[in-house]
Amino acid sequence: MAQQPQRGGGDRNRRDNRNAPPVEGPDSDIVEKLVHINRVAATVKGGRRFSFAALMVVGDGKGRVGFGHGKAREVPEAIRKATEEAKKTMIKVPLRENRTLHHDGNGRWGAGKIMMRAAPPGTGVIAGGPMRAVLETLGVQDVVGKSTGSSNPYNMVRATFEALKVQSSPRQIASKRGKKVSDLMGRRSDGASSPEAIEG
Repeated sequence: MAQQPQRGGGDRNRRDNRNAPPVEGPDSDIVEKLVHINRVAATVKGGRRFSFAALMVVGDGKGRVGFGHGKAREVPEAIRKATEEAKKTMIKVPLRENRTLHHDGNGRWGAGKIMMRAAPPGTGVIAGGPMRAVLETLGVQDVVGKSTGSSNPYNMVRATFEALKVQSSPRQIASKRGKKVSDLMGRRSDGASSPEAIEG
């Protein structure tokens, strides 16, 4: 009877070691960030059964980002599940000059409401909490963001992704309207019509 806890502890240690590399990021291009981890309890006949829920955000820092949610009896396993889901659900977001957004955007999911604005060089990432994690893994260097709704990390992350999904570059708009990029950007005088901005 005394050997069973030792065997269980050994299995747990091996499982932790096996799950450690994905958390650190086996791919050098992928950046992984743990946004939130929560201990949840399920009431069963014998009492309470505890498990952990993890919220992860992954991105390549070049315009691709995704998030995932995982639940398991142990923290490393929950993080691994969330990371795998995040990598499967990555989206592509066009960036202006590979540093900021092309235009302002608002996102809403449930009670979570956020707004994001493009910013000039040197501004940095002015955003907090889960929104900051998403923007940093996406590769945004200059942006101003604010949350005006719920502080629930799940709703904030989903609201941020809703705002990012509607981002569009001048090249995408021009192709939809059958025009040239220079025709759309000709009237702007804030530097957005520069070759670097158009290529973003």
